[in-house]
Amino acid sequence: MTESAELFTIGRLARRTGVSARTIRFWSDAGLVPASARSAAGYRLYDAEAVARLDLVRTLRDLGLGLDAVREVLSRATTLAEVAETHVTALDAEIRTLRLRRAVLRTVAKRGSTMEEAQLMNRLARLSAEERQQIIDEFVDGIAEGIDPEAPAMGIARSMRQLPADLPDDPAPEQVDAWVELAELVGDEDFRRRVREMAVAGDGADELEFGLDHHSVVEHAGPALASGIAPGSAEGQAVLRRIVTADMPAEQRARMLEQLETFTDARVERYWQLLSILNGRVPQPAAVPCFEWLIAALRAHAA
Repeated sequence: MTESAELFTIGRLARRTGVSARTIRFWSDAGLVPASARSAAGYRLYDAEAVARLDLVRTLRDLGLGLDAVREVLSRATTLAEVAETHVTALDAEIRTLRLRRAVLRTVAKRGSTMEEAQLMNRLARLSAEERQQIIDEFVDGIAEGIDPEAPAMGIARSMRQLPADLPDDPAPEQVDAWVELAELVGDEDFRRRVREMAVAGDGADELEFGLDHHSVVEHAGPALASGIAPGSAEGQAVLRRIVTADMPAEQRARMLEQLETFTDARVERYWQLLSILNGRVPQPAAVPCFEWLIAALRAHAA
């Protein structure tokens, strides 16, 4: 008898294909691999066409297709290409969910989080892009309420809305952590009041009125801070004179101090750093400690 005419029992078919007899029986009952004939004793028999059909069913199942999708392909109600395209879309969504879950778990492990914190992180990380943007928009709308749309501070407010459309498909732990930290930050009433205060101050938000150079502050105050030079010391005064000229009128110096105190805030700087992380950019090193040192030096040497 040729192979094409040979008939196989479920047991022989299982040994030939490596698919368990139980699975073959289940697929057969589901109509995916119907028996070709019955033996005199009533046992199901399968021909070469059934063997090929079984191989196809196993391949489709290995690819993750459900029984209904397999049945549609076999019945030619839909093409394999159409089913594959739909399945790829579903798998992409599933993979993204798994990667996001992995990132949240890594963050939980790093933080040593409690169960409540882990639930919060998972809930925040799984928000849709629209829901995440709504959280930030409500925050910005609150701090900008009643302010002239043409005011300099409004340009900063618009920049504060810039979230990525989605967390990356495989977000780094720091990106999940950044989003959670950002959501916690904008929900803090004290932070909201502080940013509102800066926004209302308006002019000077982009640049100090008296042209204080940002890089000069970092260049001189940074090393002084790192070396432990006290702002009120003689050494501190010498560093201060490299940043602010000694002949600056007292009134201008007082105005500079006032502006620095208004627009220097570590949490606001952290907000921008978190946005950079979420948008896949390297955040700028913290400069606020340098400006805080400068503020202390200006106060100490006001005379």
